[in-house]
Amino acid sequence: MTKSALQIARAAYQPKLPKALTGAVVAKEGEPTQSVADQEEIKKLFPNTYGMPLIQFVEGEAKEFAPMNVGVILSGGQAPGGHNVISGLFDGIKKLNPANKLYGFILGPGGLVDHNYMELTADIIDEYRNTGGFDIIGSGRTKLEKEEQFEKGYEILKELGIKALVIIGGDDSNTNACVLAEYYAAKNYGVQVIGCPKTIDGDLKNDMIETSFGFDTACKTYSEVIGNIERDCNSARKYWHFIKLMGRSASHIALECALQTQPNICIISEEVEAKNMSLDDIVTYIAQVVADRAAAGNNFGTVLIPEGLIEFIPAMKRLIAELNDFLAANGEEFNSIKRSKQREYIISKLSPENAAIYASLPEGVARQLSLDRDPHGNVQVSLIETEKLLSEMVATKLAAWKEEGKFVGKFAAQHHFFGYEGRCAAPSNFDADYCYSLGYTASMLIANGKTGYMSSVRNTTAPAAEWIAGGVPITMMMNMERRHGEMKPVIQKALVKLDGAPFKAFAAVRDTWAKETAYVYPGPIQYFGPTEVCDQPTKTLQYEQAK
Repeated sequence: MTKSALQIARAAYQPKLPKALTGAVVAKEGEPTQSVADQEEIKKLFPNTYGMPLIQFVEGEAKEFAPMNVGVILSGGQAPGGHNVISGLFDGIKKLNPANKLYGFILGPGGLVDHNYMELTADIIDEYRNTGGFDIIGSGRTKLEKEEQFEKGYEILKELGIKALVIIGGDDSNTNACVLAEYYAAKNYGVQVIGCPKTIDGDLKNDMIETSFGFDTACKTYSEVIGNIERDCNSARKYWHFIKLMGRSASHIALECALQTQPNICIISEEVEAKNMSLDDIVTYIAQVVADRAAAGNNFGTVLIPEGLIEFIPAMKRLIAELNDFLAANGEEFNSIKRSKQREYIISKLSPENAAIYASLPEGVARQLSLDRDPHGNVQVSLIETEKLLSEMVATKLAAWKEEGKFVGKFAAQHHFFGYEGRCAAPSNFDADYCYSLGYTASMLIANGKTGYMSSVRNTTAPAAEWIAGGVPITMMMNMERRHGEMKPVIQKALVKLDGAPFKAFAAVRDTWAKETAYVYPGPIQYFGPTEVCDQPTKTLQYEQAK
C-alpha cells in the first residue's frame, strides 16, 4: 500500500500519556454520584449501575492480572482519533498481560449482533496509529436497545471469552453502552461495558468530560479552510461567503471556528432560540451588517452558520411540527395535488402564523420542507441548504432596501458546506494524545472491574503529563427525554452556554469583527514544530478552563 510522507512520519509519533498512567495504577474512588436530573426514574432503570463513585487513577503497586479478552466497537459518525483510542486500549491490555487479546466488531454495534468480528493484532494496530477515520473496523449506526440484540451479542462474547466491551461513540451510543452494561450486570454475565466520548459536534461534555474527541481536529480542519476563504474574500473583495458548518444540535463548532478565524458574522443557534428570534430577525441582522460594510466600501464578508439553525428558530420549529403532523395525516391527498399547486394547498391548510412563515420562504426551501421526508415522515433538516436560504432572503431584503435608498452596495453570494471534510482528518497532536489516553484509561477501568463507566481524561489545557485519568458513571450524565413519543433515559446534550466564557468572549468582539476585516488565518494542522503551534487545545477549552 502506498503511503504519503506524512503517513510515514505520523506512524512514528508516540502519543503522550498522563504521568499517572505510565506505571502501575490504583483506582481511587470518590463520592457516590447521581444523575443530572430525574434521579428516581434513572435509579429505577439502572439499579446495578446507578450511584457509583467517580474514579481517579493514581500511581500504585504493580499487580499480576489473569489473561482476558476485550472487544471494541466504533459507533456512529467518524471522528479524528478513533484509531488512537483503539491503539491506547490495545497497548493498555497488552501491558496488563501480553496474553490478552483485542477483538474488533465490524461496522459498528451491528457487528456484535451479527457476530462479525476480527482479532486486532499488533501488525494491524501499528498500521493505524495516529491516522484519521474509522476504517480499521468501520462504524455503523445500529442502536443496541433490544433484549434479543443483547443476547445475540452475549453469545459471541461468551464464545470468544470476551470479558469487557469498549463502545466508542457519542451521547446515543454511550446511552446504549450504559443500557447494555446494566443488562449484563443484572444477568450476572460477567461482561463489563465501558464507553468513550466521541463526537466532532462537541456536545458530549460536562464537568468530568471536558471535551469529546475529534472536536479539536475537526475545528482546526474547518478553520484552515475558513481562513483560506477569508483570504480569498479579502483579495477579490466582491463576494459574501455563506459557510454552513456541522453541528446538528449544538453550535460548538461554529463558535470555535469563529474564535479561531474572526469572521464578520457567526450565528449561534442557542442564542437565536433564547432570544426567540424569527427567520426575518436573522436575515435583517445579516443584511444590516452587509449594508454597513457596503457603506464603508466593503462589498464582501464571511458568515458562519451552524447546520441545525432552522430547528432552533422557535417559529420555524412550530412550522415544522405542524407540517410534520399535517403531512403525516394528509400525505395521500397532498401527493395527488399538481406539483405547481402544492405550495398554495399547504398555505391554505396551515394556521395563520405558520402559513405566513411558509409563504415567506424561497420556493426551493418550501419544497424541501414539504417533500423530502425521512422514513419517520419528518423533515430532513440536514438537507435544507440553510446557507442558500439565508443568502437568498438577505438578497431580497437588500433589493428592497436599495429601492428605499438604505443600501448602496453590491451583494453577490458564494455558498459552502463544511461537513465530512473534518471527520476523518489525521488527528491533531491534542486528539492523538487525548484519544490514546482515553483508550489506555479504558483498559485500566476494565482491569479494575468497572462497568457502566465512561473513560475520562481531564485537566486537558495543561501539558499531557499533568492530565487526570479516571472514569465517570454514565448514569451520572443522564436525564429523561421524549424520543419517538415515549420517555427514554439519554445522556444530556451539552449546548453552547450563553453565560459561558467562550460565548461571552465571542459576544464581546463580534460587533468589531462585523465592521472591520479582522480575519485570522490559522493555516493547516501542524504536527511537527514548536509546542505553541502544535499542541494548542481549542479556544473553547482555553476559555472554559481559564483558572
